[in-house]
Amino acid sequence: MGWWGKKDRGGGTPVVVKMENPNFSMVEIEASSSDDENENFLITNDNNNNNKRRNKNAKQLTWVLLLKAHRAAGCLASLPPAFFNLASSIKRRVVSGKTDTNTNNNNNKSIKTRFYSCIKFFLFLSILLLCFEVAAYYNFKGWHFTAPNSKGVFNWVYSMWVFVRVEYLAPVLKFLANVCIVMFSFQSLDRLVLCCGCFWIRYKKIKPVAKVNDADLESGDKGFFPMVLVQIPMCNEREVYQQSIAAVCNLDWPQSKLLIQVLDDSDDITTQSLINEEVEKWQQEGANILYRHRVIREGYKAGNLKSAMNCNYVKDYEFVAIFDADFQPTPDFLKRTVPHFKDNDELGLVQARWSFVNRDENLLTRLQNINLAFHFEVEQQVNGIFINFFGFNGTAGVWRIKTLEDAGGWLERTTVEDMDIAVRAHLHGWKFIYLNDVECQCELPESYEAYRKQQHRWHSGPMQLFCLCLPDIISAKISIWKKFNLIFLFFLLRKLILPFYSFTLFCIILPMTMFVPEAELPIWVVCYIPATMSFLNILPAPKSFPFIVPYLLFENTMSVTKFNAMISGLFQLGSAYEWVVTKKSGRSSEGDLVSLINEKSPKHHRGVSVPDLEEMKEEIQRQEEKASKKKKKHNRIYMKELALAFLLLTASARSLLSAQGIHFYFLLFQGISFLLVGLDLIGEQVE
Repeated sequence: MGWWGKKDRGGGTPVVVKMENPNFSMVEIEASSSDDENENFLITNDNNNNNKRRNKNAKQLTWVLLLKAHRAAGCLASLPPAFFNLASSIKRRVVSGKTDTNTNNNNNKSIKTRFYSCIKFFLFLSILLLCFEVAAYYNFKGWHFTAPNSKGVFNWVYSMWVFVRVEYLAPVLKFLANVCIVMFSFQSLDRLVLCCGCFWIRYKKIKPVAKVNDADLESGDKGFFPMVLVQIPMCNEREVYQQSIAAVCNLDWPQSKLLIQVLDDSDDITTQSLINEEVEKWQQEGANILYRHRVIREGYKAGNLKSAMNCNYVKDYEFVAIFDADFQPTPDFLKRTVPHFKDNDELGLVQARWSFVNRDENLLTRLQNINLAFHFEVEQQVNGIFINFFGFNGTAGVWRIKTLEDAGGWLERTTVEDMDIAVRAHLHGWKFIYLNDVECQCELPESYEAYRKQQHRWHSGPMQLFCLCLPDIISAKISIWKKFNLIFLFFLLRKLILPFYSFTLFCIILPMTMFVPEAELPIWVVCYIPATMSFLNILPAPKSFPFIVPYLLFENTMSVTKFNAMISGLFQLGSAYEWVVTKKSGRSSEGDLVSLINEKSPKHHRGVSVPDLEEMKEEIQRQEEKASKKKKKHNRIYMKELALAFLLLTASARSLLSAQGIHFYFLLFQGISFLLVGLDLIGEQVE
């Protein structure tokens, strides 16, 4: 038989080469007697004939090379269209002229302009210094780090510049760099300790365990079934309101001991009507659900929750579970969280982990998933196990109502009402539990605009809260260790120091040291420690390892937004009080609808409006048609990010001219990262 024959196969491993357009694949299979020569090429080893074996190996290698060549050709062929699309996107953004400076709020606009003016100053200075250094290079025929011994006006000016940078600029940059390096070291040590704590938890398999419960007297079911109130705060959440209401109405809990409040703050009449109709459908199906709408939206989410808790019937309930509009708890969510409160009178909060239905949607959602995976897997879990305290995430958690009342209830003084109530409850001695194995699905922002606004609120609010809570923390009757943890670790190190040094060190000091070489940063600061910290951050999401470099660059890029937000919150500026509801895409909502339509099971679940599926489908089609008729929205150009991109690229050019090694590569790629973000080429692309 030939090399593709069936008989003389020997002990080798057969390989199937499949022709799959546009890619080829090779799959190893066990020897078999089936006749599949028309679909596969079966390559075998002949142990009896060395010459035949060599021929077969050569043919195998030839096929592998051909496959790799075809794949490489396919990748090369896709590059021109990709670059063409990229150029078209850039052209559309430039032509549209839409920037992030277009705002109707004059106060916020003036505040943002100050920060932007500072960045433009450093950009102008870097360009001026680059031109000056290039002129000096050609005049002196080389780079000079000391004053040249020659005469002339230009020589005198350059000598004065060298004197100024050595005597005045270099010491200031060195001092600022050393301060940032100290902050960097503390923050890196904190991350390392958190990771070690997470490894210890996994090694010892430590996790909170609920007590075994007796049978419920009313239902006869085995378990702990107290009165539970479920709240769904929402505002103009047209894309996701159906999925959240459906998920909550299908919670597996005795109906007589569960009440659902849909707290609608929508100012759009159509959205109000749709949500109200959805609630009425579930009421007809037997769900114990109420619709509440506020005419005046005071206090945003905190005001919404505060208003709902003032209802007279709330006193009949012992616990309250909170879910934002895009969250979809599993039916057993309450059965896996509420039992932890049994015989544990000091427990005030049980927090579940978030999982994301669109984490692989685009590069932006992948990078967000890395950050949030570290937050939940490491920060929340370690703090929950060893300290019994962490920041409430605002949703997917169950509170003891007595804890909320003891802490003073929901307050409208900051944009992080969830962190506010958590800190006040901790100061009153309540303990928290975090359940890493209980997940609640939600949605990540898919556009940079939505993510940017979310991060601004998440980083300005904690600074507002820190200024308000500091006197209470100092005077609270808690241990010195708990005060140290709240002030230094929880607020200063993780909320203030991180965005401060990240922006100052990598976006201002590093590029400026390229023009003041006497203050050059060591390589370990620029390369090794950031890479190590990125490696630690990405450990909880091992599938994201291919994105470790984009993650490092993007985190430094986001530092401009976080730094601006931190300054706004710390000094109580107008932009610190901005509250913008994060835009949802509703992808998970569409998936739920399709699953309901395709469901062939004869079992009728409580709350599933089967007769109205066609109506729901038609409503979605009408919304899509209405959206398609609207004026096309163009992606914005983000001026601060764009200015920093040119600043870093200018510094990289100076680094290249003087052959400063690793600094050039870091500045170049970081500048490109800022450029991509500044042109809004990351995340959802809106035509």
